[in-house]
Amino acid sequence: MAGTSALIIGLLSLTLPSPYLVESPGPMFNTIGEIEDQAVISVSGEQTYPTEGSLNLTTVFVAGAPTSTVRVPEAVTGWFNSGTDIQPHELIYPSGTTAEQVQQQNTAAMTSSQDLAVAAALNELGIDYNQELSVVDFTAEAVQVGTDEQLQPGDQVTAAAGSSITGLEGLRDAVNTAAGQPVALTVLRDGEELDYEVPTYQEADGDYYVGIMLENEFDFPVDVDIELDGVGGPSAGLMFTLGLVDSMTEESMTGGENWAGTGTVDPDGTVGPIGGIAQKVVGARSQGIENFLVPTANCTELDGRVPDGLATYAVDDVSEGRAIVEAVRDSDQDFLAGLEPCGS
Repeated sequence: MAGTSALIIGLLSLTLPSPYLVESPGPMFNTIGEIEDQAVISVSGEQTYPTEGSLNLTTVFVAGAPTSTVRVPEAVTGWFNSGTDIQPHELIYPSGTTAEQVQQQNTAAMTSSQDLAVAAALNELGIDYNQELSVVDFTAEAVQVGTDEQLQPGDQVTAAAGSSITGLEGLRDAVNTAAGQPVALTVLRDGEELDYEVPTYQEADGDYYVGIMLENEFDFPVDVDIELDGVGGPSAGLMFTLGLVDSMTEESMTGGENWAGTGTVDPDGTVGPIGGIAQKVVGARSQGIENFLVPTANCTELDGRVPDGLATYAVDDVSEGRAIVEAVRDSDQDFLAGLEPCGS
């Protein structure tokens, strides 16, 4: 009887949901190509040119609550798959997060990444645009030190530490330079310019923060339409940017080569880290890609996980990513030899 009970319990456990998320390689999308005869990127208001090759953004499938169910056998199998990572659910999604909230967050992040990509592409091409940085809300840390008693939602941040800023990168630099001391912020409120000394604090990552949630608002001289349904998150920024630059530049960036990559992007072109890098390189190589652009901050995650036949290049900003793609196009071995290795 005891043996039968143990067998039943064992069988039942195989049908139970696992408390893990399974990350595996997802599909690629060519930012300078078409999907069902519809261009992924369309630009009006500026001259565009034919492209060749591909500049693919990469994705990751994430299976598990709250969007789906991962059974115990699936989680166990994932542990032994070199192209799959297993993450405890609570490390990714706070308790109580719903599927609808995840979808909304991913959609908002994708929309934001598209705006940032347009800004970064115009910056790379030297085309002017207008940008405003507005206060939306405050973190608990900012409320604790009284920042919300100085600034208000809707305030437009125009200067930090006495220097004009138009994007998050300028504010970030000023806050880190303050290194825990209050930072001088100038805001525009109802047409009036106001100055405040705003407290800063240090987080576990070593950077300093003011705890202000901000929103970028752009006024571009071109209209850009990006058609890509069913893909969320901020990590497509770099490849959207390069796709836009290639489309708006007469000379082909790739020279017919097929590329893939990933990374967030700021208006000044700074490339930031993303999740799922190991899955993205595996997915790209499985589809024949030989060259991959990786945010520098993600390179250590690729130690021992770069598929054979895939060259990975560390990228700090859009200009560097563009230069690497063009160096491979031109077989510029001197330039490529000077690059730091990314993963192994």
